[in-house]
Amino acid sequence: MTKTITRTLAAGAESADLTVEVHGEQGHPFLLLHGGGGPQTVTPFAALLAERRPARVYVPLHPGFGGTARPARLTDVGTLAALYKDLLDALDLHDVTVVGNSIGGWIAAELAALGSDRISGVVLVNAVGIEVPGHPVADTFSLTPVELSRLSFHDPSKFRFDPSALTEEQRAVAAANRAALEVYAGPYAMADPTLAERLAKVAHPTLVAWGASDRVVDAEYGRAYAKAVPGAEFRLLEGTGHMPQSETPGEFLPVVWDFADAHATGRP
Repeated sequence: MTKTITRTLAAGAESADLTVEVHGEQGHPFLLLHGGGGPQTVTPFAALLAERRPARVYVPLHPGFGGTARPARLTDVGTLAALYKDLLDALDLHDVTVVGNSIGGWIAAELAALGSDRISGVVLVNAVGIEVPGHPVADTFSLTPVELSRLSFHDPSKFRFDPSALTEEQRAVAAANRAALEVYAGPYAMADPTLAERLAKVAHPTLVAWGASDRVVDAEYGRAYAKAVPGAEFRLLEGTGHMPQSETPGEFLPVVWDFADAHATGRP
């Protein structure tokens, strides 16, 4: 079962209307945070997780994506993470596993750095957000969709993209998504120089899962991410790239579920 809910949360002097898709009726709660490709990069996985496991998966649409409004105060990933911390409060969720991919992984990392007793674990999936000398994040804004696909997937032939097939409405949404992503990405090319230091104080169990074929952010970047978080586990996923939840969802699902299950508190 899938439904869409809306929550209005404070965002400084403004308010933010958050649209959240909810997959599943009951079970372990997950907060699943999408990357720059938009919610379509995670919603099929959310549905699969809720279908195959006792899980209730919350997928928020980042303000500014999908034609939604972005309050002026939401100018970086840190403020967005604080908004999602408020969302967990508003939904009164406990024992939540936060899963984020790409910039969604950066948001998840910032959320972990903020800390919350509502969170039982964090999964960072090919996340961006830190600076790793010698291993820069690819400049995705300068790439065509075809070029980005070649860097993102283990087998790009299965994910061919034809921009000419988009409707005018889809083009407008894609342009708005890109504009929002540029705002959240900030001036340091998908990174915050202060994040690694703040991750040293993270107390939540953390799994850093990485597609071995990713050429947007390579595996050494992922290993550096894991080293930045005390006690974090690093898991290299063979045969997949920047978005394991899209490219190899069947293989990725037990990785996420087993970690969540191992660290669940059982609190309702």
